[in-house]
Amino acid sequence: MLQPASVPLTHTEMLDARYTDLDIWPTGTVLEALLESQLGAVAAVKSALAQLEAAITAAVPRLEAGGRLFYVGAGTSGRIGLQDGVELIPTYGWPAARLVLMLAGGDAALFNPVEGAEDDEAEARRAISAHAPTAQDVVIGVAASGGTPYTCAALETAKEAGSLCIGMSCSPNTRLLNAEYPILIQTGPEVVAGSTRMKAGTAQKVTLNLLSTTLMIRLGHTWRGQMVDMRIVNAKLVRRAHRMLRHLTGCTQAQAEDALQQANGSIKLAVLLRHGLDVAQARQLLALCGGHLRKALARIAAKTPAKAHA
Repeated sequence: MLQPASVPLTHTEMLDARYTDLDIWPTGTVLEALLESQLGAVAAVKSALAQLEAAITAAVPRLEAGGRLFYVGAGTSGRIGLQDGVELIPTYGWPAARLVLMLAGGDAALFNPVEGAEDDEAEARRAISAHAPTAQDVVIGVAASGGTPYTCAALETAKEAGSLCIGMSCSPNTRLLNAEYPILIQTGPEVVAGSTRMKAGTAQKVTLNLLSTTLMIRLGHTWRGQMVDMRIVNAKLVRRAHRMLRHLTGCTQAQAEDALQQANGSIKLAVLLRHGLDVAQARQLLALCGGHLRKALARIAAKTPAKAHA
């Protein structure tokens, strides 16, 4: 469909004259140009760090209070958001019940474009309202253009419900940046005009990595740089869990296996078992500390009498 003359092109849709003859360049030159654009996309994220920090600082208390994490998007941006969100479950043990993934067009749009889905504001409002967003929830909307109707309408509906809304755009002065916490990653025109799976997609992936990983760190899902809430779902992760316990507690392989079995696969509980607690005590202490292993271990240390000097 032709772009109406009255609607200005967003930065991500503009044509960069440097690449007019791209199709006849040597293959090596094309690769160099594409790589340069990808590196530029990553560099563009740095200007958004202060905005990310503000969003994370505001989001943490809501998520600590039991709020849900929503990802909303369409097309490439939506699929990138879904990938970031779903990986929080195995990596950090984020509860599936507290994760809402919304893609314009639904599951069918994961593999094929759904005509008109990204323009359907009424469906966006219906879909997010069906989840009954609250003031504890955090809603992340992602759109390269910053103006995707589905994504913008969903965020606006969540904002009306009191949810904390984060709008991520690769173009300035866009509707999505009217969110309470706007995040602008200005990537400019693509090497192949309008192909936002490239620069914009890379910048969005990097930014979401930073956002979600920092949230998980702030919420206590890591300790000493390790994924102490990861879900152990295969043999590789069993070995990783044993290795983590040996590293974090100084125990033997046999002790690591025993502790992890007693803890029913919870690395955090297994660490506390290796510090002398039983399973019930470990669960109670973790709950008291909001799931933060560092805080739990500090309480144990505070109650441990200092060794007498020889």
